[in-house]
Amino acid sequence: MKNALRPSTHRGRGGRRLPHPTSADIARALAYAFLASDVWALSELIEAGSVVLGARRRWLKSVVSDVLTAYRRAPADASRQLAALIAGSPAFIAAVSKAKQQRRPIRIHHLHVTASRADNTVKPVPQVDTVADVAKLLGVSLGELEWFADTMNWNRREPVAKLHHYRYEWLTRPGRTPRLLEIPEERIRRVQRLLLRSVIALIPVNDAAHGFIASRSAATGASHHTGREIVVSLDLMTFLSRVKAPRIYGVFRQSGLPESVAHLMTGLCTNSVPPRVISAMPPGGDADERFSLRQALVSHHLPQGAPTSPMLANLAIRRLDSRLAGWAQSVEATYTRYADDFAFSGDHGLAKRPDAFIRGVERIVIDEGHIINQRKTRVRRSGARQTVTGIVVNEKVNVPRREYDQLKAILHNCTIHGPESQNRSGHNDFRAHLQGRIAWVASLNPQRGQRLNRTFALVRW
Repeated sequence: MKNALRPSTHRGRGGRRLPHPTSADIARALAYAFLASDVWALSELIEAGSVVLGARRRWLKSVVSDVLTAYRRAPADASRQLAALIAGSPAFIAAVSKAKQQRRPIRIHHLHVTASRADNTVKPVPQVDTVADVAKLLGVSLGELEWFADTMNWNRREPVAKLHHYRYEWLTRPGRTPRLLEIPEERIRRVQRLLLRSVIALIPVNDAAHGFIASRSAATGASHHTGREIVVSLDLMTFLSRVKAPRIYGVFRQSGLPESVAHLMTGLCTNSVPPRVISAMPPGGDADERFSLRQALVSHHLPQGAPTSPMLANLAIRRLDSRLAGWAQSVEATYTRYADDFAFSGDHGLAKRPDAFIRGVERIVIDEGHIINQRKTRVRRSGARQTVTGIVVNEKVNVPRREYDQLKAILHNCTIHGPESQNRSGHNDFRAHLQGRIAWVASLNPQRGQRLNRTFALVRW
């Protein structure tokens, strides 16, 4: 095992030899844990160090502060230098000395070990050690790659819209805060799609995630909540825009990519909205929500419209998924997530105090930098219709009766009055649109799907 620690020993009762790590061993263990953290920040590094030490030590905050003062970013390729800094920290030296005086040595309870590049089972992403490797992988020149990544934020400050990588469309919603679509231009979209297939899609996600993942869907997520006493649904507010560049950088670094490569890929997948676009926000929503949205859009975030954003969002909130899954398990409940829709289901443990459970969910979500949309929180007991992402889950997954009846009526009218009379939304390919809706019903209820297909076959196109 690469970089394994070689602890010294001391004798316990009966002369038995017990592990006793040296101060250098402890410093290296802390260095490995810090470098494995998703986010290079005070609270995250304290948490990582607490896992190594088995408890949250008082002196750990001072050590982490010394590390952050010396390194504004994680020194990914300098673990020995980081360990030396930790070993020389006054707080660390004092803690080791005090432990020695009290004959209560500091122990290592958990060790992060950096994996070798040759270990393909640990790192599924392709080997891209340099920026030149990234350019070759994506089929662009180094100059084009730097222009697309725009790590110096030149593009955002450029007044000529033709040079921008994104075009913007505000969507108004009656009584609600507007939504901004950040649509990448064709050249950068092509690069993002290739990066998604070649790197991002190969990084494992949390088991609770069911959106934008091969072999998973809204239906697979809903299937985990059938036949339960109570179902709780929650929704995040401005989800993608709250996933910031540092968290995306952490995703790439944790996957084994070098610092320079992770920095460049983060630039390819995040965006900062120009001031002229933010100032053109149409009316709608309350003042607090509008201010929050402006603050989120002005910093580098996942753009709503980029092909890489949904999968990166799944990866960026793996820790949130893990924390919510653990919170659900505490009351023997089940947790799944489809994009920004959270679903919890359970029996007596959850049904007894759902309000207290939801408050716990909100605390975890806020701690991870997101906000619950209070207007979309739903609690449904078994006596009412229970739905998850629009799918009925009372006894089995099923399409809502109203949705089925509406589609059935459209198909019936198509056979009598012709399909043109029913295409009220002006779909370019109305036939394909109807086939897609029928396929969705059939995936949830094959019998209903067959009946709809028989009616569809009678339509004269």
